[in-house]
This record gives sequence, C-alpha cells and structure tokens, in this order.
Amino acid sequence: MLIMLLGPPGAGKGTQAEYLVQKFNLAYISTGEILRSAVKNGTPLGLQAKQFMEQGQLVPDEVVIGIVKERLSESDCEKGALLDGFPRTVVQARSLDFVLSKMNCRLDGVIHIEVEEEELIARLTGRRVCRDCGATYHIKFNSPKVRNVCDQCGGELSQREDDSLATVTERLVVYKKQTEPLIEYYQQQGLLHTINGNQEIDIISEQISAVLDQL
Repeated sequence: MLIMLLGPPGAGKGTQAEYLVQKFNLAYISTGEILRSAVKNGTPLGLQAKQFMEQGQLVPDEVVIGIVKERLSESDCEKGALLDGFPRTVVQARSLDFVLSKMNCRLDGVIHIEVEEEELIARLTGRRVCRDCGATYHIKFNSPKVRNVCDQCGGELSQREDDSLATVTERLVVYKKQTEPLIEYYQQQGLLHTINGNQEIDIISEQISAVLDQL
C-alpha cells in the first residue's frame, strides 16, 4: 500500500503520519528525511543533493525523484509506505507517476487533510518556546499556567521567527500556488480522499484509518 498525505502547513500531517505508520506498518518517507539520509549515506544522488543544500538552493526535482525511487526500493517499503511532503507540485507528481510505473507500482490513495486558513494561522502563530529550556507551548491548545512564563523553569516564552504572522502567511501563499493544484490532479485520478482537519485528532485518525481499511 502506497499512500500520500496532502495538506497545508499546520494541518496536522505529521501527527497523523506517526499514527498511520504505526497502525499500518508503513515505511515513513518525507522529503527532509530521505534527503538527509541520502546525504549521510553518501549515495551518488545524495552527494548531488548535498551540493545544492550547502549553497542554500532547492534540490532539483530530478535529484529528489531519484532519491525517492531509491528509498521506495528499500526492503522496509515492501509492506507499504507513506509519502509526506512529496510531491509538492504537479510537475513532481507527474514525475513520480512515471517512476512508479517503471517500478510496477502506483499510489493507492491520497489523504487530503483540509483545514480553514483562519484555523491554520491560529495554529501556526500560536506556538511559544521557552528561551531557557526549550519547552514548547501553544497559546490556544497548550498554554502555560502563567502567560509567557515557562511552567518547567520559569523562563520567558517567545515566538520563533518562523511562526510569525508574516512568515506563516507566506508559507500558505506558497502552498496555494505550488501544492494546492495537486488536489485537482489527484481528484481527476480518483485517488483523493478529503478529511476534515478541524476535528479532534482521534476522530481524524479514525476517519483516515477507515479510508485505508477500504483501500
């Protein structure tokens, strides 16, 4: 079983990925994870990726696709795999389809976690981190007992630059422009299964599990 998780930043893909990997015994494949692994192992494609990463540039699609192919060929993927954060564009999706066809494989389903933009912004901008011990809080979901004070060490809580409204807004703009077209792409293939991401985590997990059980 080969499944893909699709959704904007803050939709909860990481949380659901952890659950699904354990329940269905799937290999977890994320762009960041496979790139770091390929670089660490010194594979030919990993060395190519390293050159771009060290220069702060995006790794070209053909290199990423090649590394994904390598990862899917590993033994732990025989029982199934979960793709998270890849593909990010329709061009990448088409390349992935081609690679999978050469491997006599195909995507079985795409789980699209849908969350309203207002809720995404609230989730992403609400994180606070202790300057001293690094403990993480959220002003809406996991607030400290005293505002802006760490429960564990009494240190000051602050917002990371990545969690600022301007940065979060830009991330969502990029998602809409580059990744959101994948919704229609996979819908046309009959692979898309949309889940309401505004619900409780356990309910979302149950609904995704029901889809995968059918597949």
